[in-house]
Amino acid sequence: MIHINLNGGFLRDGNVCSCGEISPEAGRENTIAYQILRSHSISPDPAQMQIHFDALISQDLTYVGIIQTARSSGMKRFPIPYAMTNCHNSLCAVGGTINEDDHVFGLTAAHKYGGIYVPENLAVMHTYVREEMVKCGNMILGSDSHSRYGALGTMGFGEGGPELVKQLLERTYDIPAPEVVLCYLTGKPPRGVGPLDIALSIIGATFKNGVVKNKIIEFAGPGMKNLSADFRCNIDTMMVESSCLSSIWETDEVTENYYGIHGRSAYFKPLKAYGTAYYDTIITVDLNKAQSMIAMPFHPSNVYTIHEFQEHAEEIFDSVQKEADELFGIGALSFKDKVKNHRPYADQGSVAGCAGGLYENLMEMAAILEGKSLGNNGFNVTAYPSSMPVNLALTRAGAVETLLSSGVIMKPCICGSCSGYGDTPANQAFSIRHATRNFPNREGSKPNEKQYSSVALMDARSIAATAANGGRVTAGTDAAYTVPDMTYTFDRSVYEKRVFYGYGKADPSVEIVSGPNIVDWPEMEPLGENCLLKLSAVIRDKVTSTDELIPSGDTASYRSNPIRLADYTLCRRVPGFAGICREIQADEKRRMEGNTPEHLMNVLSHFGNAEELAGNTQYGSCLFAVKPGDGSAREQAASCQKVLGGLANICAEYATKRYRSNCINWGILPFVLPEGGDLPCGTGDYIFIPGIRDMIKENQREIPAKVLTGTGETFDMTLMMGNLTKAERDILLKGCLINYYKELSED
Repeated sequence: MIHINLNGGFLRDGNVCSCGEISPEAGRENTIAYQILRSHSISPDPAQMQIHFDALISQDLTYVGIIQTARSSGMKRFPIPYAMTNCHNSLCAVGGTINEDDHVFGLTAAHKYGGIYVPENLAVMHTYVREEMVKCGNMILGSDSHSRYGALGTMGFGEGGPELVKQLLERTYDIPAPEVVLCYLTGKPPRGVGPLDIALSIIGATFKNGVVKNKIIEFAGPGMKNLSADFRCNIDTMMVESSCLSSIWETDEVTENYYGIHGRSAYFKPLKAYGTAYYDTIITVDLNKAQSMIAMPFHPSNVYTIHEFQEHAEEIFDSVQKEADELFGIGALSFKDKVKNHRPYADQGSVAGCAGGLYENLMEMAAILEGKSLGNNGFNVTAYPSSMPVNLALTRAGAVETLLSSGVIMKPCICGSCSGYGDTPANQAFSIRHATRNFPNREGSKPNEKQYSSVALMDARSIAATAANGGRVTAGTDAAYTVPDMTYTFDRSVYEKRVFYGYGKADPSVEIVSGPNIVDWPEMEPLGENCLLKLSAVIRDKVTSTDELIPSGDTASYRSNPIRLADYTLCRRVPGFAGICREIQADEKRRMEGNTPEHLMNVLSHFGNAEELAGNTQYGSCLFAVKPGDGSAREQAASCQKVLGGLANICAEYATKRYRSNCINWGILPFVLPEGGDLPCGTGDYIFIPGIRDMIKENQREIPAKVLTGTGETFDMTLMMGNLTKAERDILLKGCLINYYKELSED
């Protein structure tokens, strides 16, 4: 189904060719991606881009912190449209008023600074953008990794909150000029194959080998005409899981029709590659050969065809079991009861979020379940429409009645089970979901409390077919049904009645309402002359996701309280991590007060004159993970470490550009090991880096360091520092982005 040409090639007149009449450098400028990027970049250097976005989007896990940071840095109004949705933190897992306090904060901030406020339960953020904010050729930055709108001709980037702060302060988003990958579509998907099936196939072919990491994926090809707008949007959203930087699609009659349905015809324009365009890699996808897929725990790239899974269920579950043993401990999670008569069974299904809750997914799901029943043996299914207009259309088409009649439970228009804020499976349960991710802990597992469950990803069509068979995992292509009429009518009235449209209407007289859980960031110190790091955790898993660094679920209720939230850092992967870091932080506080603890003096004595070093050596915790930061854009994965006194991350590589940027913006030194290297020390060992401040100033890439192990052994090691822009170096020197902008505003 998928062929990857790593040697690259050209696209001319809609056809792929191996050579062109122009250079690759010139041909890359003719891609849709570069047409858009160059039109938004103010950089005089073609190798570096400095981008101003056209609009911003956040949800209720992130907008409070973004606005707090921006206003403390001197922001007086929102300079571009900024929409705040309430789709993540709509369910208060810990009780009290704290979630709704965040929402009141958001509404009053929209009045004060001139923003767009979308009340809770009205829309998932990405669907709202698709319906109300996209414009062909524009760029949107969101504080959520799935901020992807390329299927509608709008290039979306998902980043941590500090990058949105920069835009609110009219600064730029700085990236090296990226490579572009062509995803060339041919053929037509068979009946029963959905967008998640195509997306999982692409992710499975690209994630583990890093084919598209930090690159732009551009979609084109004759197969596009056989994909609806909904179908494209679902694939586009999921490309985040391939680790690409962003994505963009050619626009055509299908795109134009979408804009027309949503009353936005004026914002449509044709987008396609000019003349001869060059792509660094070409991925060809034959849609004719697509099959129903399943992504097994614990990553969207762990893909199999459902037919293969049915045939080899015991063997595949065994491989998942081995990974679970490595993650949680031997025997913590068991799949023995998930195979009956040689066929795999699931305990729960859910269709949710910006990927699953789309109109066509739920319409086709209803068609498969027409006249069927989930039964009463425990298997259950929930469905979260992605917006209230989608919900209205489903209701008017009769799909909601059909789904309810079959036993499916309809939920609000929020992210729900996709982001771990609903439908937590039972202990040892196996859930199948049309959602974006199936990382460990994302579905609600609490290994520190001996609670374990797991999630596999499947398209809504296959989930419906599974539901019709009482939970026996079944391919959508094996379901007997007629694809329904997918004609869609968008009713904007629900937004007109409930959304606050305040862009361009800032009212400085409005006082922002802050609840007691909304807490300012603690003071953060600038980078010291030298630094001493204590390894507070060493994680040797292949990948460490942001859901492990700072879990979803009940923790989300404290996203506006950095002090309390920090206590959850790595709580489900390294229990006790926060306590270890706070002990280090307490020692650093005593050192700064001139009362360095004796045990810390003993450590410093191994590296020179302890009395002298105590006065100029910053002390803090350090996390090592092989490949940290896969998944969400949530900056709290880094900021919580900083709140706990974290000074550095060390890794073999960063899973995403997003997470590395988050580390830098929060003043965490983003070290990497030399290529092919391994960390030669463990938890509790010390790493001393003399002259770190000067090395950062000078943009030094090779960082000499010294190690002291728990046995008293000392030796030299080398750390590497990737390229840092001048602004990034200044942020690290100041200690964090907040300090950096505070000094700028004072100047």
